[in-house]
Amino acid sequence: MNVEKCIAGGLLAKAKPDLEKAQSSLDMAGHKLGLAEKELEHGIYENAVISAYASMFHSARAVLFRDGYKERSHFAIWVYLNEKYSDRIERRYLSELNSLRLERHELMYGLGKNPEVLKSEAESAIRMARGFLGAVRKMAGNGI
Repeated sequence: MNVEKCIAGGLLAKAKPDLEKAQSSLDMAGHKLGLAEKELEHGIYENAVISAYASMFHSARAVLFRDGYKERSHFAIWVYLNEKYSDRIERRYLSELNSLRLERHELMYGLGKNPEVLKSEAESAIRMARGFLGAVRKMAGNGI
């Protein structure tokens, strides 16, 4: 799958670049990261992972808004960043974005037995979300 196939399949849509939405998405990323940290403090590890992913999602979405795209799929956001920004965003962040996307989906919608999320997994997800938000802010400079 690539960006053009995502567009053709309706998973991404071209739009007018919107720096205001991009900034709002970065603000939301910071908010979700704060929630993840509070959930970690209270031992709610599953929700901490979900909130950490939400932070990464909103960080990534800010790039799309800035570039003039709207997402219709969490997967398509990863495809877009992986194709367009793998030279500017560390591979570990892009890999973790996809891994947490899958984990979040399983935690929220999975029909298997209830997975146990360890404290160390939540801590790792939060570290990645914090680093990813910082990387997106740095990459964007004053552009968002």
